[in-house]
Amino acid sequence: MRSSRRRLAAGLLLAPLLSGCFASGDDAPSSDSSGSGGGRLRMAMAFTPTENFSPYGQDAFHLSRLGVAEGLTRLDANGTAVPALAESWSREKSDRSWLFTLRDARFQDGGEVTAQAVASALTHVTEADPAPAVLSGVKLSAEAVGRDQVRVSTGSVDPVLPLRLSNPNLAVFSPRAYGKKGTVNPVGTATGPFELTRISGDTAATLDRFDDYWGGRAQASGVDAKFIADGTARANALRTGEADTAEALPVAQVASLDKDTVHETNTARNTSLHLNTRSGPFADPGLRAAAREAIDTSVIARDVYEGHAEPAQGIYGPALTWAAGKRIEPVGRAKASPADGRSITLATYTNRAELPEVAQVLQQQLEKAGFKVKLRVRDYSRLESDALAGKFDAFLASRNVLLDTGDPVSALASDYTCDGAYNLSLLCDKKVDAAVDAAQSVSETAERQDAVMAAEATLLGTDAVVPLVHLKVVTGIGSSARGLLLDPYERSFVGTGTRR
Repeated sequence: MRSSRRRLAAGLLLAPLLSGCFASGDDAPSSDSSGSGGGRLRMAMAFTPTENFSPYGQDAFHLSRLGVAEGLTRLDANGTAVPALAESWSREKSDRSWLFTLRDARFQDGGEVTAQAVASALTHVTEADPAPAVLSGVKLSAEAVGRDQVRVSTGSVDPVLPLRLSNPNLAVFSPRAYGKKGTVNPVGTATGPFELTRISGDTAATLDRFDDYWGGRAQASGVDAKFIADGTARANALRTGEADTAEALPVAQVASLDKDTVHETNTARNTSLHLNTRSGPFADPGLRAAAREAIDTSVIARDVYEGHAEPAQGIYGPALTWAAGKRIEPVGRAKASPADGRSITLATYTNRAELPEVAQVLQQQLEKAGFKVKLRVRDYSRLESDALAGKFDAFLASRNVLLDTGDPVSALASDYTCDGAYNLSLLCDKKVDAAVDAAQSVSETAERQDAVMAAEATLLGTDAVVPLVHLKVVTGIGSSARGLLLDPYERSFVGTGTRR
């Protein structure tokens, strides 16, 4: 056994940035290691895996939500970094390095979680191509310090590193998970309470309880997840009892479900229209301004989301309670140019049921302003690469702006800077990059919030993105399911206390 360790030495320097709570009240690993021998949980999930459960893309969030993988830290309900595989951490004299002390834990293949294994896992992430969004603009390195400590360093000062390390893209896997050409096999190699044992293409996954989980034996014996892109089909699976839970229920289905099965969660999720600034009509700032002026967000909130959303005020919505009092007017907007019948292609996806309907409303509003609009609607897995490659003039997407790190600055860095890994607008603007860089360098909470809102104003001044609505996520939970984690960050769903 390792020597006893001190308790949490240093948490995140920043105060919580989001107000909310886990609806289930089960937001931490259980201290009860006995387990209950509960049944298997059946889940209807909204997004199909696109990369064979690689932890370096969006599939990492499946691994996190299913209780398979975890990193050094995690976010609590208030947006604070708290222990996961690391039981404590402290900032070193160099502002660019932090020392993380590991807890006693095992990989699902039986190996011990050592400092060398953790450092190697983080190094593999830094070598991924493309780099995960969480590392946009960040040069990260890791080294083992003895057997149970890891030093994580960054190329420049990163005051939110403990937050960053909570991102599912930075989850830790056993050394045998890492193969040639940057591949990672998560089957039986992670550290969470549930072990991924079988992947059935992009349609289903099977998980069994991992009895040696450091946080205690999970109450459910396993999870059977099906990936169902059609929202009505997910609701039907819940209604007929084929699924115990269903993600991202369409608002149109809510009235037909038992009210006790419907749960709303306030999140930092927005629906926004991203305009291609690199090529096509929206490379012209005047036409981007024309598109923005044509859009009536109140119609979308009222008629499409039926009260489960409100018109967007910017990138940061009411879930971030500090944002409204600090918001400033967009800076440097261009004067709108006549559309003059310009033809544009607007794409969106079916996985979130309201998006195709929002796209139709946008089509009508933009055509009324003089654009000719062609719609492209497909499953998200068939659209993401084309959107990031700039093959559409406009892309309608739903995005939780705190999903990547829990830090609002990081969302701007990944989504709107020249080197951003999830830059759907293909924006490269020196003023935006400078504003984001300035915000990233601030560590004091109130000042960082001020810098974030200044960066938001600079970004919105480009009209590269038109925020439409701030969303509540609707989750279906059947009467037989207990202990689900309704996480405002949408990273957690199944935990040790989840049962059926």
